[in-house]
Amino acid sequence: MRILIADDHDLLRETLDMFLTSEGGIETETAADYTEAERLVSESAFDLVLLDFSMPGMQGLDGLARMMAMPGDHRVAIISGTADQDVAQQTLASGAAGFLPKTLSAKSLINAVRFMAMGEQYAPLEFLRAPTPVAQHPLAEKLSQREFEVLRGLTEGKSNKEIARDLDIREPTVKLHMKTLYRKIGVSNRTQAAMIARDEGLF
Repeated sequence: MRILIADDHDLLRETLDMFLTSEGGIETETAADYTEAERLVSESAFDLVLLDFSMPGMQGLDGLARMMAMPGDHRVAIISGTADQDVAQQTLASGAAGFLPKTLSAKSLINAVRFMAMGEQYAPLEFLRAPTPVAQHPLAEKLSQREFEVLRGLTEGKSNKEIARDLDIREPTVKLHMKTLYRKIGVSNRTQAAMIARDEGLF
């Protein structure tokens, strides 16, 4: 089994390399950025490519799509210490091999890699099911979890109907949350709410 580990953090890359090669039956190569990973994949065959979500040249999910589109039989997975559940869900929906949080234990990581290399799709259920953490941000602290999620939808330019569908709630409930979050952050409409959220660096 040949695996490419692409991550710009030297220590993490070397640690992953050590964990995987110590198992036996796994051969690894490493890359420090997306460009190097792309070069290695173009020159050699891999069973699985692990891409750090935020390394140089990756451009998030764009890098995932580009790597998956490259010629070859390799499968591609995202590994990340910063990406949230939305990114994990989008990664899985794209048909990628999986999503690995950097908080995984060494044993879980090795099991996940073997699982993905066999053609399965992997993401830890506890990560996907965990409540989305609201950042300790002055603006976020004023809002309930649901108000925070509605505000995120507003900043993404989504309609009330789209926000309701994403959160699996009714449209009148979205409007109610909007009314309360407007009051809490001192605005009178969705445009102002989105602008304040962006200006304050909340999203």
